[in-house]
Order: sequence, then C-alpha cells, then structure tokens
Amino acid sequence: MNTIKRLCVWGLMTVIFSCDHSPDPAGTFVLLPGPQQFDITGTSSIRSDDLTGYYAPEGTDLPAGLVKLAHLKRVRRKSEAPVSFSINEAMDLKNEGYVLDIEREQVIITGKDRAGLLYGFKTLEQLFADAEEQDVPLPMCHIKDYPLLKYRAIHLDMKHHMEKREYYYRLMDKLAAYKINAIIAEVEDKLGYRRQPLVGSADALSIAEWKKLSDYALERNIEISPLVQGLGHASFILKHEAYKPLRDDPESDWAFNPLDPGTYRVQFDLYLDAMEAMPHGKYLHVGGDEVHTTGRGSGKSELELQLAWLNQVCTFTEEHGRIPVFWDDMPIKFAGLYAPMFDPTVTREEVEKLWQEKEYKLLESLDQFPKNCVYMRWNYSAPRSAGNIKAMEWFTGHGFQVMGATAGQTRWILMPRNESNMENIRSFAVSSIEKGLDGLLLTLWDDDSPHFELYMRGIIAFAEYSWSGDRRSRAEIKSAYRHREYAHALSDSAYGFVDQLEPAVGWWNGALLQSGRRNELRSMVHPEEAVIALPFSGEKGNWSVTYAARLERAAAIQQLCDETAATIAAMKSETRRNIYRLEVYEQVNALVRFTAHALLTLQTYDLAQSREEMDEALQRVRKLPGEFAGLRAQLEQVYGKTRVLDKPAGYLLDQDHHHHLANQTIPFDWLFTSELFFLEKLRAGLGE
Repeated sequence: MNTIKRLCVWGLMTVIFSCDHSPDPAGTFVLLPGPQQFDITGTSSIRSDDLTGYYAPEGTDLPAGLVKLAHLKRVRRKSEAPVSFSINEAMDLKNEGYVLDIEREQVIITGKDRAGLLYGFKTLEQLFADAEEQDVPLPMCHIKDYPLLKYRAIHLDMKHHMEKREYYYRLMDKLAAYKINAIIAEVEDKLGYRRQPLVGSADALSIAEWKKLSDYALERNIEISPLVQGLGHASFILKHEAYKPLRDDPESDWAFNPLDPGTYRVQFDLYLDAMEAMPHGKYLHVGGDEVHTTGRGSGKSELELQLAWLNQVCTFTEEHGRIPVFWDDMPIKFAGLYAPMFDPTVTREEVEKLWQEKEYKLLESLDQFPKNCVYMRWNYSAPRSAGNIKAMEWFTGHGFQVMGATAGQTRWILMPRNESNMENIRSFAVSSIEKGLDGLLLTLWDDDSPHFELYMRGIIAFAEYSWSGDRRSRAEIKSAYRHREYAHALSDSAYGFVDQLEPAVGWWNGALLQSGRRNELRSMVHPEEAVIALPFSGEKGNWSVTYAARLERAAAIQQLCDETAATIAAMKSETRRNIYRLEVYEQVNALVRFTAHALLTLQTYDLAQSREEMDEALQRVRKLPGEFAGLRAQLEQVYGKTRVLDKPAGYLLDQDHHHHLANQTIPFDWLFTSELFFLEKLRAGLGE
C-alpha cells in the first residue's frame, strides 16, 4: 500500500508525495492565484502527454484562449476522454467559479459559466505545466474556486509610448492565465480617432485594430474599457493649435474650459470613437483628476465647474450605454478634505473632526453629484488610512457607486519599487473585499515608463489578492511568482534579485546629480549645474572626500549589481518560461552598474598619485562614453524586441506640466537623461 505524505503549505500550495513503490516524488504544484479550496488526495495516472482529447455536451465547446491545452480534440465517448467538462449555472458558486476534479484517470471541469469554465482550464494548464516540467503525473485533487472581487482590472496606460502590436495580444493571454478580467485602457493619442483625426499620433492603433484586440481579449474573458482624459490631463489635445481656443488658461494646454460648448463637442467625439474601438467594455472612464479651472469670470467655484462638467459627460456616457467612471479626488480636495486620505498618522477621531468642519462644502453640492457614475477612490500609498476609508464611506453612504484604485507603478523610473508595491495592493484589495465593493483597478502609470514586463510581478500580486484575498504572505507570493513565471526550480528566495535591485535603482536615479531630479533636468536653464562635480580641478583627493558617502554607496551598488548579474545568468540557464523578462532585468542592472562604475572610475583618477597611475586612470575615464554607448545600444536592442522606442517623426510634445520623463524627447534619449548630461560635462572637463 502506498504511503502518502502531504505537506500543506497554503502559501505555496506545495504538495510533495513519496510512495513506497516509487522513489520519485509526485512533484510540486503551485497555483496563482491560489484557489479557495485545493485538496490533494494522491497521484493520478495522468501525465501531461495523456491529455489529448475532451468530451463535452453538445453546444459546449473548448474555451478560446487556451495555451497549453489548445491541442485537445473532441471525442464521442466520455469514457475515452482524459478531459471532460461542462457548464452548470445552478452550481452554488459565484460567477466565474468552477470545480476541477482530477481523478485517477480523468480530469473533470465544471464551470459556473463560460468564464468559470475558462478559469478551470487555466488552472489545469498551470497543473499541466508543472507536471510536464517535472515529468510527473498530475495530482489527484479537488479544487473549488471563485473570485472575491468580480471586477479585477489593470490599467493599460499608453500615453507616452507604444508596444509592438503582437505584444498586446500576448499580454491578453498572460492576463487571462492569472484570471484578470478587465482592462482600463488610457489611450490619449494612441487611438486613431476618426471624428477628431488631429488628436491621434502617427503610431496610434486604428479603431479597427483596437476592436480586433478587444475581440481577442473578450474571448479570454477580458473586457477592455477606454479612459479618455477630460477636463484636465488634456495636453494631448490642447497642445494642437486648432484646439487652443478651448483651453481654460490660454497659456496652458492642461485643462479644457468647462464653460465652452466646444469642449464637449470635442470630448464627445473622442468618446464615441473610443467606445467604437472598445465595444465590449461596460465603462467609459472620463478622468477628471488633478485639475483646476478659472471660471473665466463666471463666479462659479471650482467644485461647481467640476460637477457641471461631470454631469454633462456622465449624461452623454449613459445615453451611449456605458457606465461613467470618474477619479474622485478633486471634489474632496476642493472641500479641504484631501490630505488625510494619504496620511496614515491621522487618527479616525481627527478625520471625523475635520469632516464635521468641512463636509458642508460637499453637502451643499450633493444634488449635483451624478448618481450614475462610479467614483474611483485612488490611493497608492495608504489605502487603509482613516481619511481614505472615510472618503469611501462618504460616497457609499450617500448612495454613490465606489471602486478603489491601487497601483503597481506610480512615478518610479526604470522599474517599480517597494516590492512591486505589494503591500499597498494587498491593503486596498482587502479593504475592497471587506466593504463589499464590486471591483478594484491596478493603475500602471506610464509617466516615467519602465518596461511593461517589469510590471508583471505587481500584476500577479494584484491577481492573487483580488481573486483569493489575503491568504499568502508577500514572500510566498514572490516564491509562487518565480515558480509560475520562470521554473519550479527557481522559486527559492535565493533567486529573489528583484527586491535587491529595486533600492539600487532608487540610488541610480539621482546618483549622478547634486541637485534636482532626473525628470526635471530638461526644464532647467543650466542642467549641467545639476550634475555632480568632476575631479578635474582643485587639489587631488578633495573630490573623493566631498563625495565619500556617495562613493561608498557606489562600491556597494557595484558589488550588488555583480551579484545580481550572476543570479540572472543562473536563472536564464534554468528558466522554462519568460527568459525575455530576465533579459530586460539584465539591462536594468547593467545601466545601474554603469553609474556606480563611472563614479568609482572618477575616484580612481582623483586618488591617483604617480604620473603613471594618473595616465592609466585617465584612460579609463576617457573610455566611459564608449562604454555607455555600447550599453545603451544593447539595452535598446533588448527593449526594442517588444517596444516602439522612439516617438514618430514630427510628434508634437506638450508642455509637460508634471515633468513626465517619458514625455520629454522624441527619441529614446529621455531614459538616459542624467547619463547624457553627465557625459556631456565629462567631455567638457576632458577638453573634448
């Protein structure tokens, strides 16, 4: 009789079997997101290459969007099918739920609906991949699963760059694998508008191309809804000469004049095209955040102007069969209740006192708040702060629909940080589930535009928390991420280089600057003055004393980068999946290492004593521009596999009010702003 050992570690869903009659373990199976129930009872006789055919009732077809199991062929008899599936709408499960049973010789999937059936297959594909990779049978198991939030959306922000067309299709497959079911696409000028053709960029996807992508996504249970910025964030429109008369401030391309009827003619044209391009989404996100309007002498307050605009766009949206979504921050800000939403140190008592003092400003305009709108409560740092919770309660308490928005990427340059912002994602997901909200959005801002592949760890954490809730630790999710995205052999924390690289990137961001920030350099009159001083004048050694702390950190960063490079190289030799993402991380690491290397090279020159040492060190300094050129070429070659690096020739840059790094040059120079100004100053110091 077989002896079965079961190690129940929910965090990793790790199940290890050993059998008296076989020295081989049954394998390690990790699922993301984690199912609500996963009971393993033994080892089946089914291996990955046994899954060849399926049986299903007439009228029930194999779900679209399968990857590992797309080869399955229908057979006539259930007894002949290794996979049997059906849909049972009477199941006592939430929508999108499913039951997956793996018996000794057959897999049985029952979906609550078509989406549940798809997700049952997606779970089977993960088990299939683990069995195939480890050359072991599938486990005998019972899985009962369903989501805790019914709307699980990611933000596809395209305002400053485009991916290559095929990347978006692969992304839909990836999101479906992790049970993400919606996208809010912030298109700005990356849609080829028909009614206002001047707005669309030369590299925009046409309406037909967007519709094709939307159809593909829907087959994978992903609905794409557009976000077309309005009132504020309108630079992509108002930068054009033809639209200047619609500006609230004639000197600024940031905001529309909400009192001008022409504003609505333009915005409604853009809405119509966007809804046609993304026909399956239930929402139209109208933006509305971070805006101040003057009123043009009308005597109307900013809150009145905001709500007047919001009512018009919400009415239009509803008339066209969509639910409007609106960033809710400006009404709260106009009422003087903004700051506590982002300050976790403010107590509930302090929040209540502030609301007692200032809530009247909102109540005076309560009848003007449209009821047909979803008020999106965004918070990227402290979603469980008393101020944020109070704001959500105010909207829900007055009968308004509320949805939360967390972030996997905010204003981080080169790559996301703060452990991919996992704690914030967890916190907002938990809060949304506890309050019975329908959904949650994961924003992924393109302001400083890291490579999209580097968002995936945060996206997968969001998929886990929004589907399963708070059942795994961050360490467990990271391990499961490495298992699923690379290989089961790479799940160990020894391969968790991302957490070490994040603070190194934070250091890199300002390491070549003595003042200012990287994304502000191009707006400075004399950006070279913001770059670190160089050791070409003054007494030998003084430069190294001045920058001693920075140089000490550079040495530590260089060592960390060398260790990271070795880890990535080891992972590339072992990975079964997603080697490209490792290549992108490799380039990030190399760029960070160059900065540390450049500073230490200058230190060597500064500390050189003999003429021979100085000449040798100077030669190393002179090589830095060439080393950077080679590094940049390699990075662009890797990034360019999926990304359109340069904006189209003749692209009109806007006024860049918020110093978005990715908005500052037409070629890909913007990523290397500090390095380019540093090397320019270096050449001048060398007399070149």
